[in-house]
Amino acid sequence: MPLRVTELQTEVTTDAVRSLQAVEGIIFDIQRYSLHDGPGLRTNVFFKGCPLRCKWCCNPESMNQQPELALFVGRCFACADCLEVCAPAALSLAGDQLQWDPAMCDHCGRCVEVCVSQAMRWIGHPATAGEVIAEVTRDAPFYEEGGGLTLSGGEPTSQPEFAEALLSLAKAENVHSAMETCGHVAWPVFEQLLPHLDLVLYDIKHMDAERHAEGTGLGNDLILGNARRIAAKGHDMVIRVPLIPGFNMEEENLRHTSRFVRELGLKEIDLLPYHRLGRPKYRALGRCYPWERFDVPDEETVRRLAGLFREQGLSVLLGGLPYAWAHLVY
Repeated sequence: MPLRVTELQTEVTTDAVRSLQAVEGIIFDIQRYSLHDGPGLRTNVFFKGCPLRCKWCCNPESMNQQPELALFVGRCFACADCLEVCAPAALSLAGDQLQWDPAMCDHCGRCVEVCVSQAMRWIGHPATAGEVIAEVTRDAPFYEEGGGLTLSGGEPTSQPEFAEALLSLAKAENVHSAMETCGHVAWPVFEQLLPHLDLVLYDIKHMDAERHAEGTGLGNDLILGNARRIAAKGHDMVIRVPLIPGFNMEEENLRHTSRFVRELGLKEIDLLPYHRLGRPKYRALGRCYPWERFDVPDEETVRRLAGLFREQGLSVLLGGLPYAWAHLVY
Protein backbone atom coordinates (compact mmCIF):
# COMPACT_ATOMS: atom_id res chain seq x y z
CA MET A 1 0.00 0.00 0.00
CA PRO A 2 1.61 3.32 -1.02
CA LEU A 3 2.19 5.96 1.62
CA ARG A 4 -0.36 8.74 1.32
CA VAL A 5 0.99 12.24 0.67
CA THR A 6 -0.68 14.52 3.21
CA GLU A 7 -0.87 18.24 3.61
CA LEU A 8 1.72 17.88 6.35
CA GLN A 9 4.35 17.00 3.76
CA THR A 10 5.08 20.58 2.80
CA GLU A 11 8.81 19.95 2.59
CA VAL A 12 8.65 16.51 0.98
CA THR A 13 7.59 16.32 -2.67
CA THR A 14 5.69 13.40 -4.11
CA ASP A 15 8.78 12.30 -6.06
CA ALA A 16 10.89 12.49 -2.91
CA VAL A 17 8.39 10.35 -1.02
CA ARG A 18 8.44 7.73 -3.78
CA SER A 19 12.22 7.71 -3.72
CA LEU A 20 12.25 7.22 0.07
CA GLN A 21 9.63 4.47 -0.17
CA ALA A 22 11.86 2.50 -2.54
CA VAL A 23 14.83 2.32 -0.15
CA GLU A 24 15.31 -1.31 0.90
CA GLY A 25 16.57 -2.79 4.15
CA ILE A 26 16.50 -6.08 6.05
CA ILE A 27 14.23 -6.45 9.07
CA PHE A 28 13.13 -9.42 11.15
CA ASP A 29 10.01 -8.19 12.92
CA ILE A 30 7.46 -5.42 13.32
CA GLN A 31 6.07 -5.40 16.85
CA ARG A 32 2.94 -3.47 17.71
CA TYR A 33 1.64 -1.99 20.97
CA SER A 34 5.00 -1.77 22.75
CA LEU A 35 5.11 0.26 25.98
CA HIS A 36 8.83 0.02 26.71
CA ASP A 37 10.60 1.74 23.84
CA GLY A 38 9.59 5.38 23.91
CA PRO A 39 6.53 7.37 25.00
CA GLY A 40 3.02 6.05 24.44
CA LEU A 41 2.14 3.02 22.36
CA ARG A 42 4.94 2.24 19.91
CA THR A 43 5.31 0.26 16.71
CA ASN A 44 8.82 -1.24 16.80
CA VAL A 45 10.68 -2.09 13.60
CA PHE A 46 13.53 -4.54 14.22
CA PHE A 47 16.59 -4.20 11.97
CA LYS A 48 19.00 -7.04 11.33
CA GLY A 49 22.69 -6.36 11.89
CA CYS A 50 24.67 -5.14 14.90
CA PRO A 51 28.38 -4.35 15.44
CA LEU A 52 28.32 -5.66 19.03
CA ARG A 53 28.21 -9.27 20.17
CA CYS A 54 26.73 -8.93 23.65
CA LYS A 55 26.91 -12.30 25.38
CA TRP A 56 23.48 -11.86 26.99
CA CYS A 57 21.73 -10.49 23.88
CA CYS A 58 17.99 -11.25 23.93
CA ASN A 59 17.74 -10.87 20.14
CA PRO A 60 20.53 -13.09 18.78
CA GLU A 61 18.71 -13.23 15.44
CA SER A 62 19.53 -9.53 15.07
CA MET A 63 23.31 -9.87 15.11
CA ASN A 64 23.88 -10.90 11.48
CA GLN A 65 22.48 -8.58 8.84
CA GLN A 66 21.53 -11.25 6.32
CA PRO A 67 18.46 -13.50 6.70
CA GLU A 68 19.29 -16.80 8.44
CA LEU A 69 17.66 -20.16 9.00
CA ALA A 70 16.18 -21.23 12.32
CA LEU A 71 14.48 -24.36 13.64
CA PHE A 72 11.55 -23.93 16.04
CA VAL A 73 11.38 -27.56 17.02
CA GLY A 74 8.14 -27.24 19.01
CA ARG A 75 6.25 -26.58 15.78
CA CYS A 76 7.55 -29.70 14.04
CA PHE A 77 5.27 -32.75 13.72
CA ALA A 78 7.95 -35.02 12.22
CA CYS A 79 6.51 -35.35 8.71
CA ALA A 80 10.09 -35.74 7.39
CA ASP A 81 9.41 -33.79 4.18
CA CYS A 82 12.42 -31.59 4.91
CA LEU A 83 14.75 -34.60 5.11
CA GLU A 84 13.95 -35.52 1.53
CA VAL A 85 15.08 -32.13 0.17
CA CYS A 86 18.13 -31.60 2.41
CA ALA A 87 21.08 -32.52 0.16
CA PRO A 88 23.83 -32.15 2.82
CA ALA A 89 21.78 -34.22 5.35
CA ALA A 90 21.89 -31.43 7.92
CA LEU A 91 18.42 -32.51 9.10
CA SER A 92 17.57 -35.80 10.78
CA LEU A 93 14.96 -37.34 13.04
CA ALA A 94 15.68 -38.75 16.47
CA GLY A 95 12.40 -40.47 17.23
CA ASP A 96 9.86 -37.73 16.56
CA GLN A 97 12.38 -34.94 17.32
CA LEU A 98 13.81 -33.00 14.38
CA GLN A 99 17.55 -32.38 14.62
CA TRP A 100 19.42 -29.70 12.65
CA ASP A 101 23.19 -29.33 12.29
CA PRO A 102 23.90 -25.71 11.19
CA ALA A 103 27.54 -26.61 10.50
CA MET A 104 26.48 -29.08 7.81
CA CYS A 105 23.69 -26.89 6.42
CA ASP A 106 24.25 -25.12 3.08
CA HIS A 107 21.38 -22.68 3.87
CA CYS A 108 19.64 -23.32 0.57
CA GLY A 109 16.20 -22.88 2.16
CA ARG A 110 14.56 -25.86 0.47
CA CYS A 111 13.49 -27.12 3.91
CA VAL A 112 11.55 -23.89 4.47
CA GLU A 113 9.72 -24.31 1.18
CA VAL A 114 8.35 -27.74 2.14
CA CYS A 115 7.79 -27.15 5.88
CA VAL A 116 4.03 -26.77 6.30
CA SER A 117 4.32 -26.24 10.07
CA GLN A 118 6.90 -23.43 9.69
CA ALA A 119 9.24 -25.20 12.08
CA MET A 120 12.07 -24.38 9.67
CA ARG A 121 11.91 -20.75 8.68
CA TRP A 122 13.94 -17.76 7.58
CA ILE A 123 14.49 -15.02 10.14
CA GLY A 124 14.82 -11.68 8.42
CA HIS A 125 13.61 -10.51 5.06
CA PRO A 126 14.12 -7.57 2.70
CA ALA A 127 11.51 -4.82 2.90
CA THR A 128 11.15 -1.39 1.39
CA ALA A 129 10.69 1.68 3.54
CA GLY A 130 7.32 2.20 1.88
CA GLU A 131 6.14 -1.27 2.88
CA VAL A 132 7.27 -0.79 6.46
CA ILE A 133 5.86 2.72 6.91
CA ALA A 134 2.53 1.51 5.54
CA GLU A 135 2.47 -1.03 8.40
CA VAL A 136 3.44 1.66 10.89
CA THR A 137 0.79 4.15 9.81
CA ARG A 138 -1.91 1.49 10.24
CA ASP A 139 -1.34 2.08 13.96
CA ALA A 140 -1.66 5.89 13.71
CA PRO A 141 -4.98 5.99 15.66
CA PHE A 142 -3.09 4.62 18.68
CA TYR A 143 -0.45 7.37 18.59
CA GLU A 144 -2.74 10.18 19.72
CA GLU A 145 -1.47 9.99 23.31
CA GLY A 146 2.19 10.35 22.29
CA GLY A 147 3.05 7.03 20.65
CA GLY A 148 4.86 6.45 17.39
CA LEU A 149 7.59 4.54 15.57
CA THR A 150 10.68 3.07 17.24
CA LEU A 151 13.60 1.71 15.23
CA SER A 152 15.17 -1.20 17.08
CA GLY A 153 17.20 -4.28 16.36
CA GLY A 154 19.89 -5.17 16.08
CA GLU A 155 21.32 -1.76 15.41
CA PRO A 156 19.39 0.64 13.14
CA THR A 157 22.51 2.65 12.33
CA SER A 158 23.98 -0.45 10.65
CA GLN A 159 21.53 0.28 7.80
CA PRO A 160 21.70 4.10 7.78
CA GLU A 161 20.02 4.78 4.42
CA PHE A 162 17.08 2.55 5.32
CA ALA A 163 16.82 4.12 8.79
CA GLU A 164 16.91 7.62 7.31
CA ALA A 165 14.19 6.75 4.78
CA LEU A 166 11.88 5.39 7.50
CA LEU A 167 12.49 8.36 9.79
CA SER A 168 11.91 10.82 6.95
CA LEU A 169 8.66 9.13 5.96
CA ALA A 170 7.53 9.07 9.60
CA LYS A 171 8.22 12.79 9.93
CA ALA A 172 6.28 13.44 6.72
CA GLU A 173 3.34 11.61 8.31
CA ASN A 174 3.75 13.54 11.58
CA VAL A 175 4.56 10.30 13.43
CA HIS A 176 6.84 10.62 16.47
CA SER A 177 10.06 8.64 15.97
CA ALA A 178 12.54 7.06 18.37
CA MET A 179 15.63 4.93 17.79
CA GLU A 180 17.32 2.42 20.07
CA THR A 181 21.06 2.41 19.50
CA CYS A 182 24.21 0.90 20.97
CA GLY A 183 26.04 4.04 19.80
CA HIS A 184 28.89 2.20 18.06
CA VAL A 185 28.86 3.93 14.68
CA ALA A 186 30.84 6.69 12.99
CA TRP A 187 29.60 10.14 14.02
CA PRO A 188 28.57 11.18 10.46
CA VAL A 189 25.86 8.50 10.57
CA PHE A 190 24.30 10.16 13.63
CA GLU A 191 24.60 13.52 11.88
CA GLN A 192 22.66 11.97 8.99
CA LEU A 193 19.87 10.59 11.20
CA LEU A 194 19.41 13.08 14.05
CA PRO A 195 17.56 15.76 12.03
CA HIS A 196 14.81 13.21 11.30
CA LEU A 197 14.65 11.77 14.82
CA ASP A 198 12.60 12.88 17.84
CA LEU A 199 14.14 10.70 20.56
CA VAL A 200 17.35 8.68 20.97
CA LEU A 201 17.28 5.67 23.32
CA TYR A 202 21.00 5.22 23.95
CA ASP A 203 22.58 2.14 25.53
CA ILE A 204 25.47 2.43 27.98
CA LYS A 205 26.54 -1.09 28.90
CA HIS A 206 29.72 -0.45 30.89
CA MET A 207 31.92 2.54 31.64
CA ASP A 208 35.21 0.61 31.59
CA ALA A 209 36.55 0.04 28.06
CA GLU A 210 38.16 -3.33 28.79
CA ARG A 211 35.13 -4.74 30.58
CA HIS A 212 32.91 -3.42 27.80
CA ALA A 213 35.02 -5.27 25.23
CA GLU A 214 34.90 -8.47 27.29
CA GLY A 215 31.10 -8.45 27.30
CA THR A 216 30.32 -7.03 23.87
CA GLY A 217 33.36 -7.64 21.68
CA LEU A 218 34.19 -3.95 21.26
CA GLY A 219 35.38 -1.07 23.44
CA ASN A 220 33.27 1.91 24.44
CA ASP A 221 35.30 5.00 23.41
CA LEU A 222 33.21 5.61 20.30
CA ILE A 223 29.99 4.97 22.22
CA LEU A 224 30.76 7.42 25.02
CA GLY A 225 32.04 10.02 22.57
CA ASN A 226 28.89 9.86 20.46
CA ALA A 227 26.71 10.20 23.57
CA ARG A 228 28.57 13.38 24.50
CA ARG A 229 28.10 14.80 20.99
CA ILE A 230 24.38 14.05 20.91
CA ALA A 231 23.91 15.63 24.34
CA ALA A 232 25.92 18.69 23.29
CA LYS A 233 23.49 19.19 20.41
CA GLY A 234 20.63 19.27 22.91
CA HIS A 235 18.88 16.36 21.21
CA ASP A 236 16.25 14.52 23.22
CA MET A 237 18.01 11.42 24.57
CA VAL A 238 17.46 8.81 27.27
CA ILE A 239 20.38 6.71 28.49
CA ARG A 240 19.46 3.05 28.93
CA VAL A 241 21.52 0.68 31.07
CA PRO A 242 20.93 -3.07 30.95
CA LEU A 243 21.46 -4.58 34.40
CA ILE A 244 23.50 -7.66 33.56
CA PRO A 245 24.64 -10.01 36.37
CA GLY A 246 28.28 -10.96 36.05
CA PHE A 247 28.99 -7.94 33.87
CA ASN A 248 27.97 -4.45 34.98
CA MET A 249 25.95 -4.56 38.21
CA GLU A 250 28.84 -3.55 40.48
CA GLU A 251 28.03 -0.39 42.44
CA GLU A 252 31.26 1.33 41.35
CA ASN A 253 30.37 0.95 37.67
CA LEU A 254 26.77 2.09 38.21
CA ARG A 255 27.86 5.15 40.18
CA HIS A 256 30.31 5.96 37.38
CA THR A 257 27.46 5.59 34.90
CA SER A 258 25.22 7.93 36.90
CA ARG A 259 27.96 10.57 36.99
CA PHE A 260 28.35 10.26 33.23
CA VAL A 261 24.62 10.75 32.71
CA ARG A 262 24.64 13.85 34.88
CA GLU A 263 27.67 15.19 33.00
CA LEU A 264 25.62 14.89 29.82
CA GLY A 265 23.06 17.22 31.40
CA LEU A 266 20.39 14.51 31.58
CA LYS A 267 18.08 13.93 34.52
CA GLU A 268 16.66 10.51 33.72
CA ILE A 269 17.96 6.98 33.23
CA ASP A 270 16.26 3.82 32.03
CA LEU A 271 17.32 0.53 33.65
CA LEU A 272 16.68 -2.71 31.77
CA PRO A 273 16.89 -5.72 34.12
CA TYR A 274 18.41 -8.85 32.58
CA HIS A 275 16.03 -11.62 31.51
CA ARG A 276 16.32 -14.94 29.68
CA LEU A 277 13.48 -14.53 27.20
CA GLY A 278 15.93 -14.83 24.32
CA ARG A 279 17.10 -18.31 25.29
CA PRO A 280 14.77 -20.22 22.92
CA LYS A 281 16.04 -18.12 20.01
CA TYR A 282 19.60 -19.36 20.56
CA ARG A 283 18.36 -22.94 20.38
CA ALA A 284 16.40 -22.15 17.22
CA LEU A 285 19.53 -20.72 15.60
CA GLY A 286 21.65 -23.69 16.68
CA ARG A 287 23.73 -21.63 19.11
CA CYS A 288 24.63 -21.98 22.77
CA TYR A 289 23.32 -19.37 25.21
CA PRO A 290 26.49 -17.88 26.78
CA TRP A 291 24.88 -16.33 29.89
CA GLU A 292 23.13 -19.47 31.15
CA ARG A 293 24.89 -19.55 34.51
CA PHE A 294 23.59 -16.17 35.68
CA ASP A 295 20.29 -15.70 37.49
CA VAL A 296 17.73 -13.03 36.72
CA PRO A 297 18.10 -10.25 39.36
CA ASP A 298 15.31 -10.26 41.92
CA GLU A 299 13.09 -7.28 42.66
CA GLU A 300 15.00 -6.38 45.84
CA THR A 301 18.29 -6.18 43.91
CA VAL A 302 16.76 -4.09 41.13
CA ARG A 303 15.17 -1.78 43.70
CA ARG A 304 18.53 -1.32 45.45
CA LEU A 305 20.40 -0.58 42.23
CA ALA A 306 17.71 1.84 41.10
CA GLY A 307 18.25 3.61 44.42
CA LEU A 308 21.90 4.24 43.55
CA PHE A 309 20.81 6.35 40.59
CA ARG A 310 18.10 8.17 42.51
CA GLU A 311 20.69 9.07 45.15
CA GLN A 312 22.57 10.89 42.36
CA GLY A 313 19.47 12.96 41.56
CA LEU A 314 18.33 10.96 38.54
CA SER A 315 14.77 9.91 37.81
CA VAL A 316 14.66 6.16 37.18
CA LEU A 317 12.65 4.26 34.62
CA LEU A 318 12.58 0.46 34.56
CA GLY A 319 12.20 -1.00 31.11
CA GLY A 320 10.87 2.28 29.75
CA LEU A 321 8.21 2.64 32.46
CA PRO A 322 8.19 5.01 35.45
CA TYR A 323 9.58 3.25 38.50
CA ALA A 324 6.24 3.39 40.35
CA TRP A 325 4.71 1.22 37.61
CA ALA A 326 7.66 -0.81 36.46
CA HIS A 327 8.51 -2.33 39.82
CA LEU A 328 5.17 -4.12 39.60
CA VAL A 329 6.38 -5.80 36.41
CA TYR A 330 9.94 -6.82 37.30
